[in-house]
Amino acid sequence: MNEINEFKISLFGELTVSDGNGPVPLPASRKARALLAFLVTTDRPHRRERLCEMFWDLPDDPKAALRWALSKLRKVVDRPGAPHILADRERVAFCGEGVAVDLRDLRARLREGPSAMSLTELEAAAAQMTGVLLDGLDGAGDEVFDSWLMAERDDAEADRIEVLRRLARHPQATRAAAAKWRRLWQRADPEAEDAAAAPDGPSVTTPETGGPATSSPAGPGAFEAADRRAHLRDQKIGFCQVRDGTKIAYATVGDGPPLVKAANWLTHIEHDWDTPIWGACFADIARDRSFVRYDERGCGLSDWHVERLDLTAFVDDLEAVVDKLRLERFPLLGISQGAAVCIEYAVRHPDRVSRLILIGAYAIGWRHHASPEEIARREAVRQLTELGWGTDNPAYRHIFSQTFMPDATPDDLKWFDAFQRQTTSAANAARFQEAFGDIDVRDRLDQVQAPTIVLHATQDQRIPVEQGRLIARSIPGARFVPLDSRNHVLVDYEPAWAVCMAQIRSFLQETGI
Repeated sequence: MNEINEFKISLFGELTVSDGNGPVPLPASRKARALLAFLVTTDRPHRRERLCEMFWDLPDDPKAALRWALSKLRKVVDRPGAPHILADRERVAFCGEGVAVDLRDLRARLREGPSAMSLTELEAAAAQMTGVLLDGLDGAGDEVFDSWLMAERDDAEADRIEVLRRLARHPQATRAAAAKWRRLWQRADPEAEDAAAAPDGPSVTTPETGGPATSSPAGPGAFEAADRRAHLRDQKIGFCQVRDGTKIAYATVGDGPPLVKAANWLTHIEHDWDTPIWGACFADIARDRSFVRYDERGCGLSDWHVERLDLTAFVDDLEAVVDKLRLERFPLLGISQGAAVCIEYAVRHPDRVSRLILIGAYAIGWRHHASPEEIARREAVRQLTELGWGTDNPAYRHIFSQTFMPDATPDDLKWFDAFQRQTTSAANAARFQEAFGDIDVRDRLDQVQAPTIVLHATQDQRIPVEQGRLIARSIPGARFVPLDSRNHVLVDYEPAWAVCMAQIRSFLQETGI
């Protein structure tokens, strides 16, 4: 038997690792085991700083604690000529090639379609999924880790419900077995109206087997949540290199023609999808498109320690992502300072940009029009950022949250405060503020050839609506859409969000591109 079948990691129940000789002893440290579980389950690189913060924020030397844990985990999972713990100076990842991971492999089989798994496979999966996912690791990390763990368990339970649903409706299940699976399905998902009405036994047929179609076990709300989870699981993260050597992390999700979003103030492609701020917007866009976004230099999963942090570098980042994915022609979405990046890119590459969507945009940074008083205030905010950004006190980051979303709920503001801290360092947050002040693409506006729509909140507390109107007046044929909101970043429970998304969808459908 080869190693691909012998080397297994199980996430259902307690975390276990086994090879051809049986179970492999895991480190005694719960934090080390939790780190392995996190790396295996997320299946993507993570910054060392974030892992230290997540698991070892209290020790005097969290970096040393991380190195110690990685050395222990290498003894568990690395094989001669096949290392699975991959680490460089900035990131750590788990390479799952040649490793059977029960949760990952089950999800891959479920995605193959309703009839892909045999009755025997489904029964084995149902038996395997009875244990609590990653049992015993609660509290092994910080609040973010616990939130991630709960979300993973919710997703695993949704997968188990799908397995039970398929078993209850499987044409080869006996009547008694189908009744058992139906009871378990109904117990796991009481709101699934057709679980109680599911026919018994082998008389059940499906479209794949030539029989009548059956209804879904969940209502529209459940479908929307399930779609969000499915998109997040299917997200693919990759890296590309800019001509100055900077590594940029990008993510793609969804199917269909591409739509590219330029980076804006502090993103993190690992965390911003399933969030109260961006999640609904991203899910709406990805419904019928391949949605591409990335972390610009200095934040998220991209390189933090960079020499250049200015408009030219931001455009270089966008160019690198588009070239890496070999995209030929696509709509481009720019939010806040990302709009200036889109404008510059559209002028440089008119053959590639089919449409331009700009939200909360500005063409000129604050330094070009600020009064001496405004400059002094900005300098004070920059100094506060350098001093307090990385602390547990959210007051320093709240300066931005309150102006980005003055009408958001307290919970959303609290989330945004924490999110900003995860995305970058204090030094970079201050550098971003300086870089945004230098932006000036006014002389490029009349050179934009792509059809353009500009959407702007009429009472935007961060970027005055006059900035959006200036862009719309200056780009030939551009359309301006005022939004009744005070929020620079729209949230999905305000009416302006629905108007914004409807306008974008209509704009993209006008010529079918």
